[in-house]
Amino acid sequence: MPEINTPASSRVFYHKMGSGPAIVLLHGFPESGTLWQYIWNELCASFTLIVPDFPGSGKSLLERETSMTDMAVCVKVIMDTEHIDKAIIAGHSMGGYVAFAFAGLFPGRVAGLSLVHSSPLADDEERKNIRLKSIDLIRNGGKNAFLSQMVPNLFSASFKQSNSLAVKQQVDEALKMTEDSLVNFYKAMIMRRDHTFVLEAATFPVQWIIGSDDNVIYYKKILEQCNKSNINFVSFYRDCGHMSMVEAPKALSHDLKEFTDYCYNSLRTS
Repeated sequence: MPEINTPASSRVFYHKMGSGPAIVLLHGFPESGTLWQYIWNELCASFTLIVPDFPGSGKSLLERETSMTDMAVCVKVIMDTEHIDKAIIAGHSMGGYVAFAFAGLFPGRVAGLSLVHSSPLADDEERKNIRLKSIDLIRNGGKNAFLSQMVPNLFSASFKQSNSLAVKQQVDEALKMTEDSLVNFYKAMIMRRDHTFVLEAATFPVQWIIGSDDNVIYYKKILEQCNKSNINFVSFYRDCGHMSMVEAPKALSHDLKEFTDYCYNSLRTS
């Protein structure tokens, strides 16, 4: 597993696999790059996959507070190290916030932007207050209780009922994260800016993966964003929550492959 030194952390680890045009897969909260393992074998048959662990997740070190911008710079450093000029930047939830930050800073490095259960919008005051209460809970010894309730809520009710082991595996993965890392990620989410301007200025295609039963980002909120860029791919998964890579891996891998093929074919013919 390669590691690099970045301005945000001296040790950032990432997976690299496959060959062909590049896709960068950015994980959400409170997970690591291994969240994508349910689809990466399918994708790496056709593409080069870069799957980072953000500082404080997986093996990557958290050495200071890191913002969405800091994490976006980590992605750029990895791409520079791997000599990748352009890539599909695909972000799940918090990873989508990093993807928006990356596209805002380095639009010329984006072949396509894929938002997997994510949004360009900043937190409203209600969401900020919820995150602040969660930070207090974590800091006061409630990490396990918080994650044991929060992670199952990422899945649809029907998936939780029939796939309790898969849900437990995600809870167990989340519990590996330290209190400091959890708090850092929540602070970064609270402080992030609105990135709607990225959509309005996008010269690259944008993909939206939406779950009908998403308890984190209400699907109608995402649908409101889907006409702000010139070229949009929209996939709506029924009976799916916030975790389509676990709940609907075949559909997600198919849609990511279709989107990636379109983006790179467009680059070749432009």
